[in-house]
Amino acid sequence: MTIAAETPDADTTATASEGKRVLLAAPRGYCAGVDRAVVTVEKALDLYGPPVYVRKEIVHNKHVVTTLEKRGAIFVDETQEVPEGATVIFSAHGVAPIVHDEAKALSLKTIDATCPLVTKVHREAKRFAGDDFDILLIGHEGHEEVVGTSGEAPEHITLVQSPDHVDEVVVRDPDKVVWLSQTTLSVDETMETVRRLRERFPKLQDPPSDDICYATQNRQLAVKQMAAQTDLMIVVGSRNSSNSVRLVEVALEHGARDGHLVDYADEIADEWLDGVTTVGVTSGASVPEVLVRDVLQFLAIRGFTDVETVTAAEESLLFALPNELRRDLKARGADQTEEIRHDAGSLH
Repeated sequence: MTIAAETPDADTTATASEGKRVLLAAPRGYCAGVDRAVVTVEKALDLYGPPVYVRKEIVHNKHVVTTLEKRGAIFVDETQEVPEGATVIFSAHGVAPIVHDEAKALSLKTIDATCPLVTKVHREAKRFAGDDFDILLIGHEGHEEVVGTSGEAPEHITLVQSPDHVDEVVVRDPDKVVWLSQTTLSVDETMETVRRLRERFPKLQDPPSDDICYATQNRQLAVKQMAAQTDLMIVVGSRNSSNSVRLVEVALEHGARDGHLVDYADEIADEWLDGVTTVGVTSGASVPEVLVRDVLQFLAIRGFTDVETVTAAEESLLFALPNELRRDLKARGADQTEEIRHDAGSLH
């Protein structure tokens, strides 16, 4: 397809040059878990009215958080910051059981927007802990998802941050060891970590199903297919978004000559485009499509009007809204659509 640029100022315009093109990744942007979480906050604001409190960022994206704040969402770091009896939404990254206990002690109305794929990992952790396994959780220290999963079985879980940390791992019984992972990691690095763990612990068990989420894998796969053809890879996403950061790393590892992470189009430096004929564009799983459109417009003004979509997978997964919210929507006769919409609004 071709992107038509709005008429720019003459001193900022680069004449469209033959050969300049954009490779646009598909899939990109919102995954089902993020869409569900964002719509949960939107519908809660509509139903209960502001303010609605959200523990941590609902998803790791600056634009999403800022937009929801303008509508009346209040983001807090700790449960104790929520007034007693108020409504609080737990973010898509999940929380430890102790957070549910804190909310109960404050008589908070809770809506759990944890991504169902993260909930799956929590259940795996509880199951293997119940069977007295040592659980090697591959992930990044301090990430909210890792904190939540570790809280399910803290006495059984050991965090393994990278292949380089494998030699530090100590287990009680090498015959009863399983690995789990944060859902937003680099697939390649995670598999290398598992390979090294298995060298140390030959009877290491795999999780019942893949922990790295489908959206993370698909977005990385698209980048891998594009990378060797790109002079510059632009990943739209926030710096605290693990899956967005990984996309830049994957691009550089698979042949992109340069790569940058940006929240907004105006963060792109013109000098990045010097000598560039092919730009790859993708976005993390918590990024609304409007931000990608802004990047394409920025590039079109500078001559990159030829846009070719690179499709790595088709995605159709949808998640129902949290049960707590659906019950209240039904009770008040409001729209209780169980499947999440993918509309053209400011966050979608």
